[in-house]
Amino acid sequence: MADFSAAAGHLGLTFNNQELLEEALTHRSYLNEHKTAKAHNERLEFLGDAVLELATTHFLFLKFPNKPEGDLTAFRASLVNTFSLADTAEAIGLNNLLLLSKGESKDTGRARQIILANAFEAVLGAIYLDQGYEAAEAFVAKHLYAKIDDVIANRAWQDAKSRFQEAAQEKRSVTPSYKTLEEVGPDHDKKFTVGVFLGTKDEVARGEGKSKQEAEQDAAQNALKKTGW
Repeated sequence: MADFSAAAGHLGLTFNNQELLEEALTHRSYLNEHKTAKAHNERLEFLGDAVLELATTHFLFLKFPNKPEGDLTAFRASLVNTFSLADTAEAIGLNNLLLLSKGESKDTGRARQIILANAFEAVLGAIYLDQGYEAAEAFVAKHLYAKIDDVIANRAWQDAKSRFQEAAQEKRSVTPSYKTLEEVGPDHDKKFTVGVFLGTKDEVARGEGKSKQEAEQDAAQNALKKTGW
């Protein structure tokens, strides 16, 4: 996609330096197939992550004046985790604006969620460089802060495994179990697929991750979505 002015308009933004938005929307894989591309978005993602942490921390600090540090940390983690950011990125249309390699463009599931979450942070970093903190914070406020009510209502600040275990014990009187179904890749770049089961044969959902723990959390999150618990 070459018209980054249109991309900015789609996101409700105006950039002084369109190249910042181009960089924010360019995944590393795109450079392998397009030698004229200038830069990928990982540096902007790094910057945007810091802006996001400050903005959400300040928001939560003001919104919950009586909550202790531990609760605020858990709330923030849930608000800015991969699932939340990917969902927000997709809702604002980033999925259709990203510059990806042909291979990456076909990826779905966890891999695409990570790409989308990173792109959201990269766009935030680009806004910060282009227009300053207030504009970046306004972007976060517009697209992310409203999610905190659902985080509280659905206890999403608890980790997914804990939430699914509580729900399974309450509704089925059974404790979920996790089984590694697949392990691929070299030692430095493993990919695990884990299934979560209620009973010995009732597989509820699967998850992926770079560690068994991450894959189990992903499986539990997918199980919560599938069961509606």
